[in-house]
Amino acid sequence: MSKISKTPETPYCAVVFTSERTEGDNGYEEMGEKMVRLASQQPGFLGVESVRGEDGLGITVSYWNSLEAIKNWKQNTEHKIAQDKGKKVWYKTFATRVSKLERDSFF
Repeated sequence: MSKISKTPETPYCAVVFTSERTEGDNGYEEMGEKMVRLASQQPGFLGVESVRGEDGLGITVSYWNSLEAIKNWKQNTEHKIAQDKGKKVWYKTFATRVSKLERDSFF
């Protein structure tokens, strides 16, 4: 993703997913694109921003209108398949952080 998401007035929620990749693509890029398409169709989805450094460290932030919307996305069947493959194939390590945003500003 190369654009800053246009989010609504606060409050809203964010999932910050930080990861270190394993070597090779192994279907990662294709699945990532599929997950963004699928997430964007989920009720409550507001946007996503993602970057990955040459060292394999990546940060993806997805924005949602509620904690319930995040919970529903986490339980999505296709997303669960991707999560499982991530644990087994794509990531050395990762962290998921969920937050409620109370304030934002844009330049």
